[in-house]
Amino acid sequence: MMPIAREGWIFILPPIGLAVMLWALEWQAAALAVLVVAVAVALFFRDPPREIPRGEGLIVAPADGTVVQVMPYSGDELGGKATQLSIFLSVLDVHVNRAPFPAVVERVDYRAGGFRLAWHNEASVTNEQNLIVLKAPEGRLAVKQIAGFLARRIVCRVVTGQKLEVGERIGMIRFGSRVDLIVPAGAEVYVKPGDRVKGGISVMGAVR
Repeated sequence: MMPIAREGWIFILPPIGLAVMLWALEWQAAALAVLVVAVAVALFFRDPPREIPRGEGLIVAPADGTVVQVMPYSGDELGGKATQLSIFLSVLDVHVNRAPFPAVVERVDYRAGGFRLAWHNEASVTNEQNLIVLKAPEGRLAVKQIAGFLARRIVCRVVTGQKLEVGERIGMIRFGSRVDLIVPAGAEVYVKPGDRVKGGISVMGAVR
């Protein structure tokens, strides 16, 4: 059975139940149509296992998607200069977010906002978002979960003080979104706009 993120079952079970009821009423065409919807939703919430790369200082992608931006970060959440690596997730991508580095959650900050299209750079500033600041001996990193035009619900699974392993699941964003990875300015960056990455697998950079 395809692994499903636990947040998905509330969206998957109702159409399955409706499909069963329609089939029992001998409305097979309608039942099949509803079942197709249930399968599509299940695919969105898929949570495949990942082989996490191991290596000193490696920073892995926090999400699946396409890198849309690599630029200096304008915020001061890391306590110094930083670089922002932005990933756009389409509705076809896996939407489970993962820890990019072994670290301790220093703080989690939620901020309400708008719902601009997630591939627009302004979304990093104006959209609803959740910032997870991670502290490690090598320095601070951060993952910013950003709601998109269709994504209206950010799920965060971590709390302040929690110790994370690299690649560990930290949350998800429903139905299309953006994830910013913020790394120290001195970190090596291995990706560029247009690159496809996979959460917990693709190495986006390193800190030494």
